[in-house]
Amino acid sequence: MAPAITDKDSIMNQAELITMAFIFFARIIDVSIGTIRIVLISRGYRSVAPLFGFVEIIIWLMAISRALASLGSPLSYIIYAAGFAAGNYVGMLIEEVLPFGYKSLRVITSRDVSALPLTLRTEGFGVTIVEGQGLRGPVSILYSLVPKKSVKKFIDIVGILEPGAFVTMEEVRVSRSGFFSRKTYPNVFGRLITKKK
Repeated sequence: MAPAITDKDSIMNQAELITMAFIFFARIIDVSIGTIRIVLISRGYRSVAPLFGFVEIIIWLMAISRALASLGSPLSYIIYAAGFAAGNYVGMLIEEVLPFGYKSLRVITSRDVSALPLTLRTEGFGVTIVEGQGLRGPVSILYSLVPKKSVKKFIDIVGILEPGAFVTMEEVRVSRSGFFSRKTYPNVFGRLITKKK
């Protein structure tokens, strides 16, 4: 005959589940914040990154204290690690939709590109064209500094006009002078996270 489950056991199980859930979601939050903080630092936004670090470490301390208090349960280790892994994934998703920053795009094509730069410039993108020599003959290389949220639009235009073009993309940390399309975030937010060069 199985032992009866008492109210005390039920309460303890509920408390343990709440603790595990807290550890899991706290880890997701603090690792996501840490990912954003690293992105901000890498892009030169050093004035706001410490604020993210402050919040990140407070949440981490709360999570680790709960985990240490549950040392008798091997499940706490699994939950802690799972929260960390999920936090990395969520952080990457958030990084993809951050509204600020630029990408450096390079388009290499062996075809006549007279229509492509004209269209890109009409759409507000700055384009620099360089002639080069590829394995199969002359190529045209287009360089452009594109706001992050406009990258898809840029690539879509290239895909329509030059579907066979080779496109590479890189993060831009610091930029000076040159032509930039319109800002990708409100002025107030932009002033809050001004880059420190």
